[in-house]
Amino acid sequence: MHVHASHGGGERTSKVLRVSLVVTLAYIILLMVAGLRAHSLALLSEAGHNLSDFLALLLSLTAVYLESRPPSSTKTYGYHRAGVLAALVNAVSLVAVSFLIFYEAFRRLQNPEHVHASTMIWVAAAGVVMNGGIALLLFRSGRDVNIRSALLHEIGDTLSTAAVIIGGWAILVTDQYWIDSALSFGIGALILWSGYGIVRETLNILLEGTPRGIKLDRVEAAMRSIEGVNDVHDLHVWSIGSESHALSAHITIADIPPSISERILRDVKECLLHDFHIDHTTIQFEHAVCEVAHGCVIPVSESEEHHSH
Repeated sequence: MHVHASHGGGERTSKVLRVSLVVTLAYIILLMVAGLRAHSLALLSEAGHNLSDFLALLLSLTAVYLESRPPSSTKTYGYHRAGVLAALVNAVSLVAVSFLIFYEAFRRLQNPEHVHASTMIWVAAAGVVMNGGIALLLFRSGRDVNIRSALLHEIGDTLSTAAVIIGGWAILVTDQYWIDSALSFGIGALILWSGYGIVRETLNILLEGTPRGIKLDRVEAAMRSIEGVNDVHDLHVWSIGSESHALSAHITIADIPPSISERILRDVKECLLHDFHIDHTTIQFEHAVCEVAHGCVIPVSESEEHHSH
């Protein structure tokens, strides 16, 4: 098992997530209190958005801990999928929150409420600083799908709180309170968009689809270009975790001594790691004609091949 992050890197990420949790919880309380006092759905929507961020950070912290646990006899790949599952839960929660916001925004468009725009502005300004700072810390701490899901939450919050500042100013100038509901629709759409992207990527990993950014035909062509490789078949590429990719394949080579085939195997592995960042490989060498049966490639001897013809 190849581990990408060092123990120190995991500790640094955990610290960032813990600090972010505390700050986000404090801001959620501020948003709820200010939103109720200002009668602002946009601020209450931001509270919902930040609550989903809080859950995202909490699940990400849990996933970082689980991913650091070593493989065992029952979990031979370790817990790399824990982060992927956390990201999927985060994304589903985002979708649910967005539809709740849409419903309330539509209701308020029909019956606009008086909004204290000045409160909206200063609370949103505090949110821009907080969410922007957390997003920067997350960006520096990791790039797997689990951390990126939490990062997307924070980037979305930074943009949406900036929009609340603009909307608050517009309400202050025009006294048009429907702007608050319109802002909520925009925040909900932003939440829905970010959630959809994470759902698509995590489902691809859980269904063991070809990793994002990897083309199977290019992988096969690169393997075939290695000297000594006659054919490549039964090729599969998938993700163990968001940043750990695996490959299995059957490679046809000449009937040569193991000392020579070892060089071919080393060259193939170096190519896969350098060109495609595939670090976990299972490669079977063959020098006989093969046929596919029930998803497995079965070698066929020359006598059997002659008899079948």
